[in-house]
Amino acid sequence: MTDVTTPEQRWAARFAFLAAGTAVVVVLVAAGVRAGVGLVLVGATGTALALAGAWWFLAHRGLARWLAGVLVVLVPLTVIVLYVQARLAWVVVVCALLWFVAVACGRRALTANGGAGNPVEFEVPRPRRPYLIMNPRSGDGKVGRFGLPDLATVLGAEVCVLDGSQDVAALARQALDDGADLLGVAGGDGTQAIVAGIAADRGVPFMVISAGTRNHFALDLGLDRADPRRCLDALTDGVEVRVDLCVAGDRTFVNNASFGAYAEVVRSPAYREGKRRTTLNLLPGLLIGPRSAALRVLAGEDRLDGPQAVLISNNPYGSSDLAGLGRRPRLDGGVLGVLAVTVRDAAEAAGLLRGRRRSDAVVLRTATEVVITADTPLLPVGVDGEAVMMTTPVRCVVRPGALRVRVPRHRPGVPQARPELDWTRLRELALS
Repeated sequence: MTDVTTPEQRWAARFAFLAAGTAVVVVLVAAGVRAGVGLVLVGATGTALALAGAWWFLAHRGLARWLAGVLVVLVPLTVIVLYVQARLAWVVVVCALLWFVAVACGRRALTANGGAGNPVEFEVPRPRRPYLIMNPRSGDGKVGRFGLPDLATVLGAEVCVLDGSQDVAALARQALDDGADLLGVAGGDGTQAIVAGIAADRGVPFMVISAGTRNHFALDLGLDRADPRRCLDALTDGVEVRVDLCVAGDRTFVNNASFGAYAEVVRSPAYREGKRRTTLNLLPGLLIGPRSAALRVLAGEDRLDGPQAVLISNNPYGSSDLAGLGRRPRLDGGVLGVLAVTVRDAAEAAGLLRGRRRSDAVVLRTATEVVITADTPLLPVGVDGEAVMMTTPVRCVVRPGALRVRVPRHRPGVPQARPELDWTRLRELALS
């Protein structure tokens, strides 16, 4: 389907180019053409060095990492000092403002008219015997802090608060055998995926309570992530939406399944205690060290050999995020999102840091089935943030509209993802 653009978007694209061009002209005029060209080259060189330093920071440990971090900080400061010495400090301020305007106009031009479409809502009767599973440890204790068990009980739900010893899947199946007509989870996305798969298989609605840490699934359902109590409104004044569900091997996922570098990070025992620290510690070996497994991806008719990281998502992400932490404009497209990263040299690494759509290191696809193979019989996989080992090949499929989700009638909605700045697309808009 052809994208429909508005006059406002086209003029926003033109203003983006006007502001960016004016920033360059300001430097040339203020410093003189010859000196101005030199200062423009200084700024471009500084940007390249900062990107290279950022890559070295991610890909190395110890002294090399610290030196790279110093480079990332010092290079922009050096560029500013050179401009100040040329008595052009005001130019720095004006150019910064102009680039801010250029970026803002560019993103406004690339924002889809009307945003993401809302899923079709179905009127449904109030559940008679809802069964909710709550994890008191998720989200730093949101279940207890917001008093969710007592509130849900008052609304007529049977609540099971996990103590760490129960089998979540067995609890859900037993509840359905006992007559439950709705399953719900207040916990992390991994727990939600397990129960969602059971609900879909048994044809009963599923309910999400945003009591996890990041609540990616809740975000893309348009639920209130700040106050999980509002999710309980689905018990008394709810509607149903149909969304896709995905399977990797024998595991259901609602967000994504990750392979390669990201899966290795999730697999680390230290990941739960310190995600950022563990990621920084493991990235060098994963990006430039020997790989534990050489991946091969078959996505529909496309074959990808040797990617370092692969993310298979329940519908494609709509932002420039590379780790599956962004937003999906919709959950009912009936396709898997495929994102594969292969970094072979520093130039591709710098392109990756600038943005996925401008980088040769990133391949984006959609498919209804993806098969991941490797040169090892077992492969680490991160399924909605849970580390598991799977036998290769790992087959990922989408089950379109398989999950009935009960959501509150009144909810914040899905926030529109901020588009990545694509100057090629902006040029097309500006000239249209």
